[in-house]
Amino acid sequence: MITIRNMSASEKESIRKLSRLHTRAFPDFFLTQLGVGFLDALYKGYLDDDRSGIIVAEDNGRLAGFIAYSCDYPNFYKGLIKHHLPRFALCSVGAALRHPSFIKRILGAFKKSDSVVKSEKYVELASICVEPKMGKKGIGSKLIDHLKGMVDLDKYAYINLETDAVNNDDVNRFYVKNGFKLARSYFSSEGRKMNEYRFGG
Repeated sequence: MITIRNMSASEKESIRKLSRLHTRAFPDFFLTQLGVGFLDALYKGYLDDDRSGIIVAEDNGRLAGFIAYSCDYPNFYKGLIKHHLPRFALCSVGAALRHPSFIKRILGAFKKSDSVVKSEKYVELASICVEPKMGKKGIGSKLIDHLKGMVDLDKYAYINLETDAVNNDDVNRFYVKNGFKLARSYFSSEGRKMNEYRFGG
């Protein structure tokens, strides 16, 4: 049986499970290449931040998926840099040595707090992962429904997310199926075409 709940700040010892799931779900993605230590610091940041959090899906007590979100995304990134910069820098140096082409993306990641500023108050669905072996149980949709139920759309203009536009059709269809509408397409600083979706507003 799948249960959905908010992860508490006292569960930091479980962060490694989230990071391992991320590596299984996205083995070739940029953040995965930065290493488990980088992911540990990133997801710990969501639990440490008062305006952010993590929603987990469990199948009989075992981690089946999660969402990381923030109600103040620009300041979330500023807090990450302030509190975890040495660890991020160490992980980033190792990744840059292994993959020199990552340098531009790493520098862009550290400037993220400026690029996500918007005129409206919004909630960012920053990351969603589902255990690959359990992809047919609707876990991702259940996680998104839980987040939708938490967000007061009288207080926040919309839930926002970004994903790759190219060679990512299944993921784009998934978000549309779950009620998100394409707000814009754009090219990132490293030349990737991205789609930005919004729910509400």
